[in-house]
Amino acid sequence: MLESLGLVQVLGGLAIGVFSGAVGGLLGVSPGGALVPALALMPGLGQHDAQAVSLAAQLLPTSLAGFVRYRVSGHGASWRTVAWISAGFLGGAWLGARGASHVADATLRWMFVGYLLVLSTLVVLKSPAKAGDGAEVAQADEPHGTAVALAVVGMVAGASSGLLGIGGGLAITALLTVALRYSQHRAQAVSLAVNALPLALPAVLVYASVANGLPWLLLGFVVIGLWIGTAAGARLATRLDERTLRRYFFVLVICMALLMAYRAASAS
Repeated sequence: MLESLGLVQVLGGLAIGVFSGAVGGLLGVSPGGALVPALALMPGLGQHDAQAVSLAAQLLPTSLAGFVRYRVSGHGASWRTVAWISAGFLGGAWLGARGASHVADATLRWMFVGYLLVLSTLVVLKSPAKAGDGAEVAQADEPHGTAVALAVVGMVAGASSGLLGIGGGLAITALLTVALRYSQHRAQAVSLAVNALPLALPAVLVYASVANGLPWLLLGFVVIGLWIGTAAGARLATRLDERTLRRYFFVLVICMALLMAYRAASAS
């Protein structure tokens, strides 16, 4: 069981929730990419604890407000895409969490860094559509990836979610844009829709059983912060163009990788 957390730490959880929700809403990713590094810096929380809180906070549909904002702006997600990605996600999340329970904190931190660097490389390799070349028109409607391809995207996202506690939204957005040629806005809408579902429940149960409980007060304040931040971030995202969103996505991934690398290096 985690030791009791003080008022400063709990209020810090609220601030972390607002910031992470804003990042998730702006970039259409699960907030875990920002939650885990920030929570891991809090005294009294180890890497496994930070990942458990991150996953548990994302069980509630905190990203729903962000998805609704995207949909109102014309960037929705079909039930077929969400369903197949979700199916793959469930299995991947359980496998990832089981693997994380056998990995040391220090190793998990460096795995987190490596994962983020791989995603940033994918974003760089994906050249954005240029105005007037017809690519943007081709992406106006949601592409129809095969069921197997969508399930694989979900499985990869779920495995990263269970293993690293990040929710899987980063992987969904990156893989949909790079491998399946979704537009940035559309991929982010799909990511938010998937993360509005309690798909990380198998992973949370694994973490909770290993840790013998969760810091419920801290978790509650993080969730409140996520609700507030996600809606605000999504509102801003729908006013930005494709290229700007892609740049912000890349900057986020690099910053989170550097933050976790600092945490890993200082703890060694």
